[in-house]
Amino acid sequence: MAEPTELAEPTELAEPTELAEPTELAEPTELAEPTELAGLPPHVRVVRSGGRGPAAARNAGWRAADTPWVVFLDDDVIPAPGWADAVWKDLVDLPDDVGGSQGRIEVPLPADRRPTDGERHTAGLTGALWVTADMAYRRSALEAVNGFDERFPRAYREDADLALRVTRAGHRLVRGERVTRHPVRNDGFWASVRFQRGNADDALMRRLHGPAWRAGIGGGRGRLRLHALTTGAGLAAVLLGTAAAVASRPRTRTSVAAWGAGVAWAALTADFAWRRIAPGPRTPQEVLRMAVTSVLIPPAACAHRLRGEWRARR
Repeated sequence: MAEPTELAEPTELAEPTELAEPTELAEPTELAEPTELAGLPPHVRVVRSGGRGPAAARNAGWRAADTPWVVFLDDDVIPAPGWADAVWKDLVDLPDDVGGSQGRIEVPLPADRRPTDGERHTAGLTGALWVTADMAYRRSALEAVNGFDERFPRAYREDADLALRVTRAGHRLVRGERVTRHPVRNDGFWASVRFQRGNADDALMRRLHGPAWRAGIGGGRGRLRLHALTTGAGLAAVLLGTAAAVASRPRTRTSVAAWGAGVAWAALTADFAWRRIAPGPRTPQEVLRMAVTSVLIPPAACAHRLRGEWRARR
C-alpha cells in the first residue's frame, strides 16, 4: 500500500457496551486493485477512498459514519487493552464546547541502549498535540470545518491543520486518559532524507495559518533557516570555487571567498551531524547514517520547501 491505512472508529456513547457498534475503516491505497482484507468482524465496513491520501481517507471514513463522535487511529499504532472502554470514559462527560480529545501516545524505546535518530523521531509523538495517531472529534466539529483539508497529500500536518481550524471555530481540544502505543520501526538508511518532504506541507501551513502557526500546535521553530544557510554556503563554495578554477588568471579574492564558504558549510554540517549523533547509540552504522544524511538533509529540506511554496501559491 502506497499510503498508510487510516482507521476512523465512530462510537456510540450511551453505554460502554455500545462501542461495538459499526466501525468504519477507510483504506487509502494507490494500488490499481486494492488489497482485500480477510477475516474482518461483521460490524467492520471498509470504505474506499480511491488512493487520494490519508486526508481523503479520513474524510471518507467519518462521513460514512453517523455517530456523534469519530475516533481516528493511524495504521501503525496499537491501542492498549481496554482502549474502547477508555474512549467512552474520555468522551462521555465532555462539555459541549470540547470538540476533540487526544489519546496518550506511548512509544516504547530500547532499554539497553540509546535510541537512534529514527527512534527519537517517533518518540516525539508522545508530546505532540492533536495527532491522529489517536484523536477523537465531535462529528459536529468536523462538519463545521468540512473535515480534513485534502490538499495535504500525505500523513503529515493534515491533523495539525484540522486542529487549528477546529479551535478557530470555537471548540476546545483536550487530552484524554486512554493509551495507545506507537511502536518504532526501521524505515531504512534514507528515511530522514525522505522525511524532508514534510517541508512542502509546512509551506501550506504557513500559507493557511500565518507565520505563527507552529505556536498553535505547540511546535518548535525547526531548522529550516539553518538548512538554508548551510545550503547557501555549500552552493556558494561550489560556484566560487568553479569560477576561481576556470579563471584565466588567479583570483585571490574569489578563492578566499570559496574557501570561506566551504569552511562555513563544513562547520554547519558537522554541527548538525553531531547534534544527531551525540544522543544516539553511536554505533558505526548509526554514525555513518547520520554523517551521510546530514549532508543531504539541508538541500533536500530547502528543495521541498521551495516546491511547497510554489504549490501553495498556485
